[in-house]
Amino acid sequence: MPDYFVHESSYVDEGARIGRGSKVWHFSHVMPGAVIGERCNLGQNVVVMPGTRIGNNVKIQNNVSIYEGVELEDDVFCGPSCVFTNVINPRSHVSRKHQYQPTRVGRGGSIGANATILCGVTLGEYAFIGAGAVVTSDVPAYALMVGVPARRVGWMCQCGERLHLAAADATCPSCGTRYREAGTVLRPIAPPPPAR
Repeated sequence: MPDYFVHESSYVDEGARIGRGSKVWHFSHVMPGAVIGERCNLGQNVVVMPGTRIGNNVKIQNNVSIYEGVELEDDVFCGPSCVFTNVINPRSHVSRKHQYQPTRVGRGGSIGANATILCGVTLGEYAFIGAGAVVTSDVPAYALMVGVPARRVGWMCQCGERLHLAAADATCPSCGTRYREAGTVLRPIAPPPPAR
């Protein structure tokens, strides 16, 4: 008996690996060679192609396809109908499987509904991609990205709250984590205070 859940309407092909406590919901398909970590949640109509890697505690909402070459690190959130690609210049009559470009979403990253992530980019840890954005280049850690093409409009805390910088520093109003900006990079400088 597997230690994960697969809805009766879904397919998990032989050779796919699914971690303990993960759930695959209605009309989804996990193909051979796909690796899914522990405690993941795949919504309705999700396709996970061969050669993909999904970390632990990843949430993939309805209607998302994880194409070959995509890697999602731990704690990533993929909003409904967000899109990944794996070829820059597709043509139906030209096979380009040897040209698949890797795409990596760093730990804790969030991708909003209907956002598009072009292949060959890296989203830094805890990056936050707004709904409908089109990401065409690498995204720094903690960046808040919106628009077409996506541009950085601010920074986000690990906990998902928007940060407001005073000079080059920010303290999250929700969890208390402190950050410092240096050029185009934001780094945590102090963890949140201990809970009382």
